[in-house]
Amino acid sequence: MDLVVMCYQATKNFPKNETYGLTSQLQRSAVSIPANIAEGHQRKYSKEFLQYLSIAYGSLGELETHLLIAERLGYIDKSQAHAFLEETAELGKMINGLKRSVEKKLHSDP
Repeated sequence: MDLVVMCYQATKNFPKNETYGLTSQLQRSAVSIPANIAEGHQRKYSKEFLQYLSIAYGSLGELETHLLIAERLGYIDKSQAHAFLEETAELGKMINGLKRSVEKKLHSDP
């Protein structure tokens, strides 16, 4: 959720002509990550949860791409981009750890 807040704060400074472009895409991909984890967690079956974790991981990759584009366009500076990418790397590790845990549970259930 911290990453979502960071994204919304950063996009406040984006040009107004990006409101329906990069700003929207960056915010939507950021929000999609915790939303898919939460939705998957509420599902009845582990296989469904794994699918939602996969979607969250895909949104994470999308977010990273949007951040790199924002940096190249000069909407965020290198240090800001670096801070974001450190956060996304950490979140990727967490999603992978959660995925391994669910897979382990799935394989141990009779």
